[in-house]
Amino acid sequence: MDLQFYKDKKVLVTGHTGFKGSWLCRILINAGAEVTGYSLEPPTEPNLFSMCGIEEKMNSIIGDIRDREHLSKVFEEVQPEIVLHLAAQPIVRDSYKDPVYTYETNVMGTVNICECVRQNPCVKSFLNVTTDKVYKNNEWEWGYRENEPLDGYDPYSNSKSCSELVTHSYINSFYNEMDVAVSTARAGNVIGGGDFANDRIIPDCVRAAEKKEDIIVRNPHSTRPYQHVLEPLAMYLTIAKEQYEDKKYAGFYNVGPDDCDCVTTGELVDIFCAKWGEGMKWVNKFMGGPHEANFLKLDCSKVKTVFGWSPRWHVEEAIEKTVEWSKVYFAKGDIPKCMDEQINEFFGGK
Repeated sequence: MDLQFYKDKKVLVTGHTGFKGSWLCRILINAGAEVTGYSLEPPTEPNLFSMCGIEEKMNSIIGDIRDREHLSKVFEEVQPEIVLHLAAQPIVRDSYKDPVYTYETNVMGTVNICECVRQNPCVKSFLNVTTDKVYKNNEWEWGYRENEPLDGYDPYSNSKSCSELVTHSYINSFYNEMDVAVSTARAGNVIGGGDFANDRIIPDCVRAAEKKEDIIVRNPHSTRPYQHVLEPLAMYLTIAKEQYEDKKYAGFYNVGPDDCDCVTTGELVDIFCAKWGEGMKWVNKFMGGPHEANFLKLDCSKVKTVFGWSPRWHVEEAIEKTVEWSKVYFAKGDIPKCMDEQINEFFGGK
């Protein structure tokens, strides 16, 4: 896609201090956008936001998406044209530990951002990023389509289903009468350099590699769609751009990889071990814990048909790029340079 569209555009990104948010802001800053971020402090230590060289190049505001008064002031001051809503409590297991916080953040946070968009006619394009886990999971072997019932099982997944429904209601009740285009994007599992989250398999692999330990895999037979972080970010930017220019592109979109990139956790870790080298291996050790889906896949025919989209990097390349980034990090190398090289390669940069 042509990132020139974003030059000089006022873009507000919620959740900018997170893993996906940091990569997204780096892309937008490189494209010449005027970027404002609204988020809590970075969720992990270490964290990508602190090391990717963007804080001084954007308007970074630390705030809680549950604080509508603060968020409203930011909207009034910044007057964004494009809003990309990524802020969330994103971990399934954490949602069992603190369901109230998860719902407050993922549901009322969405209400607050929707209300700010409603009250600020400067916004022409608004994208709410949710998850592939919004669907009622029947554990079937074909991908879910955008018209399937929404009913996530656990508090995280269900709160994201609610976030979708909030957005749908605001579209029907308010946005259809306004000059704003609104979409939601339901993305699959993302991997890439700089993810330090707990309870995610690739960060667990990287931590084990750092310590030269075996990787603990708690459910090697669960199947998930995996994609490099730049894949969904490119799609978010495409949707936001296209609907900004023509409201007919507003809608609800699955953003996931091809079927060949829906692999079991065991297969994913096998690829990681091969790419990392150094004799890395893993052990199967189910450690108990709350319910998680065994099989989950998206049907992404719609984004392919509407936008002519197809994945750039498949799962092996995605892991290769993650390993490349991680080895630069462990060698105390130039993280921003590594990110820019991957961004430029992905987007076909010069």
